[in-house]
Amino acid sequence: MIATLGSCAVIRQGEVGVKRKFGKLEERSLGPGMYSVNPFFARMLKTSVQTENLEVRLRLPSKEGLTINSEISILYSVQKDKVPQIFTEIGLDYENTAILPVFRSAAADVSANFMAKDMHSGQRSVIEAQIKKRMEDVLVGRGFTIEQVLMKSIELPTELSRAIERKLEAEQESQRMEFVLDRERREAERRKIEAEGTRDAQQILSQGLSKEIIELRSIEAFRELANSPNTKIIITDGKTPYLIQPKD
Repeated sequence: MIATLGSCAVIRQGEVGVKRKFGKLEERSLGPGMYSVNPFFARMLKTSVQTENLEVRLRLPSKEGLTINSEISILYSVQKDKVPQIFTEIGLDYENTAILPVFRSAAADVSANFMAKDMHSGQRSVIEAQIKKRMEDVLVGRGFTIEQVLMKSIELPTELSRAIERKLEAEQESQRMEFVLDRERREAERRKIEAEGTRDAQQILSQGLSKEIIELRSIEAFRELANSPNTKIIITDGKTPYLIQPKD
């Protein structure tokens, strides 16, 4: 926030000004531009209406009674049409007077309903949303827009951090073993199906090989050997041919 004294005051882009005459604030807020100000009885008060990032380091209580060191960012902005109201009711130092006290109270109330490990898990976004909602309930009507509450860093007690790491490692190992077991089960099932298929094929083949078919196959083999141009010796009892290849 900047207070400008002189014959004129310049309000830049992203700022809103309110003129104060004889100690009384005007009800109209002024946008960017140059305005005349009599330094003897008037003053131009200005503030930013752009998004502000307020970073806070805070010790948060957890549901089990632990204290968690945290760094949290509050993204907020001032509503243009509410600037005269803010200056009148709260003052120029509204961050320390209104925003920070409301945030500290909301953060402590919300975090006390969660376990410490929740602040390091998917519950973090839930915690952020609840803190934001509590701040909005108090501050929106007073001229502030709470855009986001972000838990940038959470420092858990050492023993709790180790316990969480051990639990995650155990869960990962369990998932790995389940994957291995599932793979072995699928392989065993595949082998079972393959064995059943081989057995069924052999049964079908054995059922289809009658004595007449075997004799016919033997005759066909004998004929093919007889028609071969290669020199050979064939010994047979008329049923099953037996081939002796001559030595060179």
